Amino acid sequence: MKLPLRAALAGVAAAAVALGLAEIVAVFTGPDSSPLYAVGGVVVDNVPPPVKDFGIAVFGTHDKTALIIGTGVLLALYAALVGFAALRSRLMAYLGIGIFAAIGVTAALTRHDAGLAAALPSLVAGVAAGLALHILVPIARRSAETGSEANFDARRRFLVGLGSAAGVALAGGFGGRFLTNSRAVTAARDAVVLPQPSGPAPVVPPGAQAPGATAYVTPNREFYRIDTALYPPQIDPATWQLRIHGMVRNPITLTWAQLLERPMVQRYVTLACVSNEVGGDLIGNALWLGTSLKDLLDEADPLPGADQAVARSRDGWTCGSPTELLRDGRDALLAIGMNGQPLPVEHGFPARLVVPGLYGYVSACKWITEIELTRFADFDAYWVPRGWSAQGPIKTESRIDTPREGASRPAGEIVVAGVAWAQHRGISRVEVQVDDQPWAAATLAPAMSDDTWVQWSYQWAGTAGDHRLRVRATDKTGQVQTEQEAPPAPDGATGWHTVSLSVG
Repeated sequence: MKLPLRAALAGVAAAAVALGLAEIVAVFTGPDSSPLYAVGGVVVDNVPPPVKDFGIAVFGTHDKTALIIGTGVLLALYAALVGFAALRSRLMAYLGIGIFAAIGVTAALTRHDAGLAAALPSLVAGVAAGLALHILVPIARRSAETGSEANFDARRRFLVGLGSAAGVALAGGFGGRFLTNSRAVTAARDAVVLPQPSGPAPVVPPGAQAPGATAYVTPNREFYRIDTALYPPQIDPATWQLRIHGMVRNPITLTWAQLLERPMVQRYVTLACVSNEVGGDLIGNALWLGTSLKDLLDEADPLPGADQAVARSRDGWTCGSPTELLRDGRDALLAIGMNGQPLPVEHGFPARLVVPGLYGYVSACKWITEIELTRFADFDAYWVPRGWSAQGPIKTESRIDTPREGASRPAGEIVVAGVAWAQHRGISRVEVQVDDQPWAAATLAPAMSDDTWVQWSYQWAGTAGDHRLRVRATDKTGQVQTEQEAPPAPDGATGWHTVSLSVG
């Protein structure tokens, strides 16, 4: 093993030690202060929309994991260069480590509500990396010498040093994550007893599940998650409050105990992400338990001109919903339950917003702590300066779930099935086109309401050969799903979902 490679490995080992110890410190200063999470958060906040769309299209709900791994790989490459630089100039190597620490400190201090303590993990990481490099590089240099018994001992010491560094890194990294997770609100969530709704839970109508389509009700563990939080905020219900203020006559501060005393309703509502590609799966339907958002806003009594309700998350993320739509009678909820359970932490525990008919980026605030009544002309929520539309009504869309793209089927009767949605408007018709033949009406399954997706199926007498299937939906206002293809940005993807298959 040549000296430059050994020096590079020393640099990587030093960085690993630094990150491992930083995770331990971040147990006490907050997970967002960890260098990896802090830098990752800055990337999430500043990445251009096309890059964001690419990441979600490629990695889906694993985009955050991919970001952390990618950040780690880039850091490893940087650390290898620092280790190599240490062969020529120890001062240059320490300068590289200082830059690494400064980036981590700056990133941590820019996180929402970060105090000075947020700088500690990166500072400790910088010191640890410097000490590890100070120890490992000289050993690496001696281990590269040839022709002596001392050289053999130096090689052994170098390998022991790398192994020790790896052990510290693993113990710190996994230990830090374990301790952080042990401080999570899992126990507090498990202790929550959901109040009974004002009436019995709706019953899914017989036949709502079309053969071959996705499940009508999405299990919590399968419900998509797209947000900017690399580590979900941990909020103890005992300390949670919702503040409604701004352009209102009667500001409100609501505690968890007060929220539980309010009338609760259960409603099936389908949520969709604006980043969902045509035919994508960033959409789900669940039974939500919550209190009326309209009633809360009515109590706050918005002033004339307050056309935007800005919801803020504990982590500082914001979304702006048209005030009028939150008060027009739709089942907009301050939700605390999902499919009969307290909200999962990753889906907003203890409370979040659920608003039928609006994409999540303008309505579905998780970990909510604040609603400010203001004007669209006066404030741009999180995604607006990043190129997305200020208002995001959900578009009329449909998807083929079976057969899948590239499938093979024997000739004969073939079931084509999927889902269609136009939340708060409802679906009146779904049509399927085989190749360039005329459009044919599919059979619609019963749905809970216009706020949920509709499942559909179509019986097709498939003939031998390669075929193309298309689907389009019409909502209850008469609006036909457009054929024009458009990307998710700035206000939702459009186009007809198309799959190709072979029949024979």
